Amino acid sequence: MDVILVIEEAICRMIELVTTFIIIVSSILLFGYWFRYTCLLILSAKTAQNYVGQVVAANQLGFLAAQSELATGAPDLDRLRDQLDRDYAVLSRLLKASPGDSFIENRMLGINYQVMRAWSRLSLGFSVAAARRALDEMSAVVAHMANTVGEQAACAAAA
Repeated sequence: MDVILVIEEAICRMIELVTTFIIIVSSILLFGYWFRYTCLLILSAKTAQNYVGQVVAANQLGFLAAQSELATGAPDLDRLRDQLDRDYAVLSRLLKASPGDSFIENRMLGINYQVMRAWSRLSLGFSVAAARRALDEMSAVVAHMANTVGEQAACAAAA
């Protein structure tokens, strides 16, 4: 009789462990899905005025050229990644220096940029198309950041 109770208790613990594992994995996957969807939603939003051209000219950024190279031909993906990283660093410094109300949005896009950067490096070994898509999304993050810098500068000039 005691052996049966011990076996039943072990089975109950095993079921609890499996259930907990499934809940944790599901929660992580759902969070990842929410995070990606939110980042893509932020990137797809259009603003009333586009400040990208002004910010590119003022800071000598090269992500617009990188975007056009990605759309046409067979670019050197490592060189484009380096260019996007340089532009990202410049715009990150500008965003940190200016006051703004989109801190959480910028942090989320920053994390998304780093994830896409790692994915582009990793996927280059097995899929050039996946690496190109990652670089394309990285350039969209940089473009969004440039537009945000332009908006903040325009608001500061108007005040």
